[in-house]
Amino acid sequence: MRTTEPAIEQSRRFGVRPIPLLRPLGWLARGWQDLVHAPMPGLAHGVVFALFGALLVVAATEHFWLLASAFSGFLLVAPLLATGLYAVSRALHKKQPATLRTALRAWKPDDGRLIIFGMLLAFAGTGWVMTSTSFILTFAPAPVHTAQDFVQHVVLSGEGRLFEAWLLLGGVLAAPVFASSVVAIPMLLDRRVGVLVAVLTSWRVVVQHPLPLALWAALIMALTLVGMATLLLGLIVVLPWLAHSSWHAYRDLVDTSNWHELP
Repeated sequence: MRTTEPAIEQSRRFGVRPIPLLRPLGWLARGWQDLVHAPMPGLAHGVVFALFGALLVVAATEHFWLLASAFSGFLLVAPLLATGLYAVSRALHKKQPATLRTALRAWKPDDGRLIIFGMLLAFAGTGWVMTSTSFILTFAPAPVHTAQDFVQHVVLSGEGRLFEAWLLLGGVLAAPVFASSVVAIPMLLDRRVGVLVAVLTSWRVVVQHPLPLALWAALIMALTLVGMATLLLGLIVVLPWLAHSSWHAYRDLVDTSNWHELP
């Protein structure tokens, strides 16, 4: 790994390929092909995601405001949890065996970069949970304990457009996390670069392609909401599908031809 060259210079060694506005639809198509060709790793991850979501529902049954915040925080760290599926997509691209073992091998115990990035995402997720919870408790016109309370006192509240303000707050806080991670985690898996190099490259991608990446973010959110609306069962397919698609987003956006690994 290059250690003497500044991170910004290392990042510039990775080019950003031009893409059309609707290219994210192609990422979804290729991600779906990966899921079909190697279903077991993806579905296994999806089941774990859905079970964790169900656990959140059970744990926060009487505190829906906490449930909504926790789900949002979970979505912030989900890209890291899908690291194994990026490895599966990479193996399929290289025409190598793509099994559950392939996914598990991606979690190298000696690779501290993923641990560092995971801690950063966990910190961001915890910050959002605390911020969102404080916002709802402070501004909701009545106590919010159940889903019905959330709909009545937040979504349908006529006092200052509370729900719109909550969504705006979430978007403002989530945008830098998305920009920092949209290609960073697949890149950490694929190349021996530092966390800062991967994050800077991710930001360059977003700055150069704001509209396609905004569409990509919207597709991720829409499909995730569909998965949640099906009593979480849809997440079993949606989350691995998005993970495989994210690998193709990275491969499509980042030109690695000028980067040469050191032994």
